[in-house]
Amino acid sequence: MRLRHIEIFQAIRQTGSISAAAQLLHVSQPAVSKVLQHAELQLGFPLFLRVRGKLQPTPEALALEREVEKVSESLQGVRRLAKSLRRSPAQSVRIGAIPALALSLLPPAILQWKRAYPDIACELSSDHSRELVQKLLMREIDLALTLNFAGHPGLTTQVLANGALVALASKGYWSDAQTHQPLPLAELAGAPLIGLSSADPLAAKLDSYLEKVDPPPRVSLSVQTYSLARAMVESGAGLTVIDPFTALGASTATTCIRTLTPPLPITLYALTRADEPPPHMLANLLQIFGERARELLERL
Repeated sequence: MRLRHIEIFQAIRQTGSISAAAQLLHVSQPAVSKVLQHAELQLGFPLFLRVRGKLQPTPEALALEREVEKVSESLQGVRRLAKSLRRSPAQSVRIGAIPALALSLLPPAILQWKRAYPDIACELSSDHSRELVQKLLMREIDLALTLNFAGHPGLTTQVLANGALVALASKGYWSDAQTHQPLPLAELAGAPLIGLSSADPLAAKLDSYLEKVDPPPRVSLSVQTYSLARAMVESGAGLTVIDPFTALGASTATTCIRTLTPPLPITLYALTRADEPPPHMLANLLQIFGERARELLERL
């Protein structure tokens, strides 16, 4: 199938008729019919049958659909990349961060940086680490901030700060005396824990740390992001182990933070593409990110 065949096929699947597909694609109805006939002639089987006035896909068409969608997604990726290549890096900067950083570190750092570069357009987004890496490689963002990175030959890594995971619990979970002491990891043995979804890379890292605890904590509730884990603790749900940036944003009226012993280290990384120098104004931004991150960590 050619790309034009795929475009017509998807338009008919979406609309259910040749006339509606023609309107969707802003072409004439005969043009759609001609391309469909050509596609079916090349394939050697029909793609649609008319049933009660609507075009219904044949079994062969349904079998093709998943592969057709893959081609369509790849084409959309090419279009996004082409659009990204057209932009002028001197006029704008696009920054992506994992949710834990997007809700804590990113906003005040960006505001401080914008004072020095008021005319630079700034686009902010939030994604998990895996998606941020893909967006960097596709040139959809210029900088990614993450707490988990295993390395990639197409990306350059800069360490901005080093910290450790902390325990966050609802007020009253620990006594006043306990809250001023580090929490031994062994005390998490068998404790009910609000955990991260296994899809999060940091969840695997945390699991490896907690393997040393016997019996391991019981994950009574799994969430997708650290910010959601914090919200659950703030609502009185109990205990979680999260990054310090998210924990420090929790309400002190309803939660308590304790450092862990031995510490469970994490690193704040800035990622940029290796095949091109980052926009010059990012150097100042990375300095601000690092300074603010270290200031927050010192509060612990």
